[in-house]
Amino acid sequence: MRTMTKGQMEASISKALVSFEREHMGRGPVDAKTYIIQDMLLIRLKGVLTPAEKHLARDEEGIQLVKQIRMRLLEKSQQVLGELVTDITGCRIQSFHADVSTRTGERFIIITLSEDLEQRFLA
Repeated sequence: MRTMTKGQMEASISKALVSFEREHMGRGPVDAKTYIIQDMLLIRLKGVLTPAEKHLARDEEGIQLVKQIRMRLLEKSQQVLGELVTDITGCRIQSFHADVSTRTGERFIIITLSEDLEQRFLA
């Protein structure tokens, strides 16, 4: 395996997440950006909501329903997502956190890793 730069690894994770969203959620984001910060991955996905979800999210009950459905779908696919991240980074996942904004159509995923990944790129 060839050594990646920090930017290449971030881009690789973003690309994998876009593919993951398309395959497992039925629709990919319009933009994705990953940030490696010490032992964390911060992943920002823009444009993740379907037109139906946007329509549903017009009131508080709909917002909560969209958030619950999105979280449940992501929880069911966590193992696949974890394997993707581990394959790219070589790190085990310690914890996984996610939320979607029905106002902006963004999803944030924060993954904590078994080691300080950023440290690899400082040498």
